[in-house]
Amino acid sequence: MPFARLAAATTPTAHIGLGLAAVGRPGYINLGRDADLPAERSVEALRRRTHELLDAAYAQGVRYVDVARSYGRSEEFLADWLARRPDIDDLVVGSKWGYRYTADWRTDADVHEAKDHSVSTFEEQRAETAALLEDRLDLYQIHSVTPDSPALSDKELHTRLAQFAAESGVSVGFTTSGPSQAETIRAALAVTVDDKPLFRTVQSTYNVLETSAGPALAEAHDSGVSVIVKEAMANGRLAAPHAPAALREIAEQTGLGCDAVALAMVLHKPWASMVLSGAATAVHLSSNLHAAVVDLDDEQLGRLADMAEKPSDYWRERAALPWT
Repeated sequence: MPFARLAAATTPTAHIGLGLAAVGRPGYINLGRDADLPAERSVEALRRRTHELLDAAYAQGVRYVDVARSYGRSEEFLADWLARRPDIDDLVVGSKWGYRYTADWRTDADVHEAKDHSVSTFEEQRAETAALLEDRLDLYQIHSVTPDSPALSDKELHTRLAQFAAESGVSVGFTTSGPSQAETIRAALAVTVDDKPLFRTVQSTYNVLETSAGPALAEAHDSGVSVIVKEAMANGRLAAPHAPAALREIAEQTGLGCDAVALAMVLHKPWASMVLSGAATAVHLSSNLHAAVVDLDDEQLGRLADMAEKPSDYWRERAALPWT
């Protein structure tokens, strides 16, 4: 299991990871990117920003980093940083395959990424990831599985993934998105190879506004699968400038930011093995990491629970967010 060596006592922030989706490419759907990223979004500018974030995250106790083939040059940026920090041997690294980055380093591309869960894509992208991260990879996930994905039924793919895990020691997982996350999670948990469960981790969207995957994630945890939570900030919708009034009020009561409260709500779930910060600045990252010390009472947790939206409404709004 990729997180077995991340004992809770390691650091107060051991259960908060850093995702590089927002800085591995010039365009993404997070709100506030114009203020968060440098005016020049060249490859070298974002490489420097990524390295600044990795330095800050590691110094503050973060020990998990999440990248993907479709996150522009995120794997490359992480590999460069690891090469410069040969002293670091306790970082857990997860990446994903199944999407191709197609925006050609533009924010105005018609299509930013293309999905393909075929065996041939797995083999191609596995080799690309290995060329960059070599033996530093701990977890390889199928990117954004949905109920109609062939990744749930392709026996050849399942066999190849199991062989890859056995030969490399890398854990195999999957991520989900969309209003049917719970259905996807339960279907993936039923996938076996030689009567053994294939997937060791699941990464899903879960936040104050989108809680529909919660029961299925609890089931995954109870079955021995590690749960990673992504988009806990709802792509910026829970950050202070955009946060609902109730979240702002609770943040004022705690004396910390809306972001710390939003992340703390997820950390409060006993099934959450890892919660990702998608911060694009070191300042925002430090604010996110305060989630580890937020103490929410039952009344505050109840008010946060009341903020949940219908999954269809949440995902409709997410789909409408612009790539900037």
